[in-house]
Amino acid sequence: MSNKIQYDKVLNKAQLSAVTAPEGPILVIAGAGSGKTRTLIYRVAWLIERGVPPKEILLLTFTRKAAREMLERAAKLSDRRCKNVSGGTFHSLAQYVLRQEAHRLGFSPSFTIMDRSDMEEATHALVPEVDGEKRSIRLPKRSTIATIISKAANIEKPLDEIMETEYPQFLPVVSQIEHLLTLYREYKRKNNLIDYDDLLLFLRLLLKEDAEIRLQLSNRYKYIMVDEYQDTNRIQSDIIRYLSSLHKNVMAVGDDSQCIYSFRGANFKNMFDFPSHFPEARIIKLEENYRSTQPILTMTNALMDQAREKYTKCLFTRREGNEIPLVIDTGNERDQAFYVCRAIEALLDEGKQLRDIAVLFRAGFHSFELELELTRRNIPFAKYGGFKFMESAHIKDLLAHLRVVINKEDILSWGRLLRLLKNIGPGRSQAIIDWMKKEDVAADRIDEWPGISKEREGFAKLAKLMNALSTPKIAPKRGVELALAYYSPFLKERFDDYPRRQQELEQLLSMASRYKNLRAFLDDLSLEPPTSPVDLRPLDKTDCLTLSTIHSAKGLEWKVVFIIWLVDGRFPPGKSFTNRESLEEELRLLYVAATRAKDKLIMTYPGQEFVRTAGRSSSSNYRQGISSFVSALPHNVIERHSLLSSSSPAGAPFASNTYTAFMDERVGVSINNAILGSKPFYKPLEVAADSSALKQGDRVNHPAFGTGVIARFMGNDKVEVIFKDKGIKLLHLGYTSLEKI
Repeated sequence: MSNKIQYDKVLNKAQLSAVTAPEGPILVIAGAGSGKTRTLIYRVAWLIERGVPPKEILLLTFTRKAAREMLERAAKLSDRRCKNVSGGTFHSLAQYVLRQEAHRLGFSPSFTIMDRSDMEEATHALVPEVDGEKRSIRLPKRSTIATIISKAANIEKPLDEIMETEYPQFLPVVSQIEHLLTLYREYKRKNNLIDYDDLLLFLRLLLKEDAEIRLQLSNRYKYIMVDEYQDTNRIQSDIIRYLSSLHKNVMAVGDDSQCIYSFRGANFKNMFDFPSHFPEARIIKLEENYRSTQPILTMTNALMDQAREKYTKCLFTRREGNEIPLVIDTGNERDQAFYVCRAIEALLDEGKQLRDIAVLFRAGFHSFELELELTRRNIPFAKYGGFKFMESAHIKDLLAHLRVVINKEDILSWGRLLRLLKNIGPGRSQAIIDWMKKEDVAADRIDEWPGISKEREGFAKLAKLMNALSTPKIAPKRGVELALAYYSPFLKERFDDYPRRQQELEQLLSMASRYKNLRAFLDDLSLEPPTSPVDLRPLDKTDCLTLSTIHSAKGLEWKVVFIIWLVDGRFPPGKSFTNRESLEEELRLLYVAATRAKDKLIMTYPGQEFVRTAGRSSSSNYRQGISSFVSALPHNVIERHSLLSSSSPAGAPFASNTYTAFMDERVGVSINNAILGSKPFYKPLEVAADSSALKQGDRVNHPAFGTGVIARFMGNDKVEVIFKDKGIKLLHLGYTSLEKI
């Protein structure tokens, strides 16, 4: 069954032009909130209605979830066959093609996909082969080496050029890093491993060198649509040109103003190069915004006026609303946290829900003081960005047991699971791996290793697990259950906060239950990993505040958005001032943050804080003041206020009638009661009858970890504390010393 859509009734003029465009290349410049997803959905429906077979349409997005949701919506709108359209990411497409055609490039289709931490571990393990045992040279830390290698691959520049511009301090060891890269490539080939960058590089190589495959895929995918085109790199742009070589039917949708991933190799200039790559291209602009009010759009339009390279566009809306974006100088970081919390409480009193509010920031550590204050006030929140859930040790340990079942040559995973056993370190684990390779030993015969002595019981349990996991067509959920049962004793032994980690591992079960094939489950975790434990759970009805890095907030929206730490040195970071392109990307990042707001936008900055800034003189700390991006805005597009009295010393709280009137007018509640009255600006700690008792929200001091805040109690004898410098720790009250401060 299909429903006939009246496209001219449900789309605006620009959207209709894009959806019903004839064959040939099309570049859709879609401003923030202008309905680009809607346009892609209706384009799919329009093609299907006109008789294009679903399998001839390829929809490429930056998450598989996004592609799946788009196609499901298209199916509901028009024709259920829309769900049969090929949809996914560049990496998932590459994985699909390479699994089938790996032999053409000389490797096995059972390859394991390495994530970033695998890459770091592998290169680190190869360092002794570069420097020997002398340790006579100082190489960058493993994460920096991985970044250099990955960036060189993505932007296709020599290592020495990357290092000269971004890591000049390591130029003396460039030859050693080049040697390390050679060893790393050999290591991957030898052990049937492929990293993220390889997926795209090998797909492009296959399309370039093999005319049969190129023509086969171009004939298969006769209509190609690419979402978020501004975030593609040169390799992905080349892939699109090869895939469309027979027909040129490409619709690229993107916004050059929202390119914020250059550190991954994204090149917003692909937007500008599209007309030269496809000379017959039609260019269509979507400028009507359906998300934000006009005052917010007026500010963001003015913000992008500062950009040098851009497609000129002016967003407008028909939505009602006249609240001008606010810019608040809070003086210092602690007052910034207090202000944001009190403003949130006032918004709740006004009738807003926490799920309607987000606090955005440039980097994960910028929210620490705010997290402490939210915890003290019992305001629930979920934080996104800054932590890679799938790269945490317990997750990788468990998955290693599943990965070796799929790829017996995955020595990284073998190393992880073997080192869990008693008396097995790097040396002995490598000896076991070498023995297995030499003798071609099956995983479930690992207990036959000749070197076993006291560890026989541990090896027997591992062999039993490997035997169970090797069952043909084992269900992924069953595999996770078996691995979890085996791994739980190691978890309790290795981690003080094992209850939290156990819960996170159990959440993998619900995800695994959606798969029938173990390889598909592991591939999806590698290609599109959840970034936090929250991502593994289905959204429930819990009302909580969102804290997020701006990169993690892209594509989302909230009724009220706070952007914090808008000072030079933090946003934009100091190092961006040394490079115009970096500075422009920071400008686009602020644009992305501001355009997440639907009704209210509040930007804060602790103007009296001293910020460590790179790229300046020899002195390391400066009182920076408001972000230069904000100070450059016309005065009529923002409303500026300060929590500091003009006559008071720097950093003194501002409690004048001006502030009270300002909050009364802008937040829309009785400020005397909600902000400065019954709820004092500095919320005091509640004191228990027994002053020595600890409660949730108490500030405490630990002799080793420093100051922190009690987040929650776990049972009668354990407490979870967020420490300023050491992060979250689970402590046993019987064996630790916590002093309430």
